[in-house]
Amino acid sequence: MSKQNISRDEIAEAMKAEFGFNRKLCLDIVNDIIDIIIEGLLLDNKVKIHNFGTFKLNNKSSRIGRNPKTKEEYNITSRNVITFKASKLLLKYINSSIK
Repeated sequence: MSKQNISRDEIAEAMKAEFGFNRKLCLDIVNDIIDIIIEGLLLDNKVKIHNFGTFKLNNKSSRIGRNPKTKEEYNITSRNVITFKASKLLLKYINSSIK
C-alpha cells in the first residue's frame, strides 16, 4: 500500500485477503480495535500496544494565536490531542525496510 491515508474498509479488505475471513467480520475487528483504543484513551489517557507503540492523550492549554496574514491575535482554546510514539521494534523494522 503506497497511499498516505487508509480507510477502515481498506484495512478490512487487506485482512480479508490475508486471512480469508468474510468482509463483515474483518470490518468488525477493525472497528473493535479502534473502539478499544479510544476507550482506553478516555479512561487512562494512554494505550500501549506491545511491539507497536503507545497512544497518549495530552491536554494543550489555551494560548494566544496570531493570523500570520493579518497579524490579528485570537485565543486558541485548550484542547486534547492524541500523540503516538512508535515502539523501538517498529522503528527498527521501518528503518531496516527503507534501505
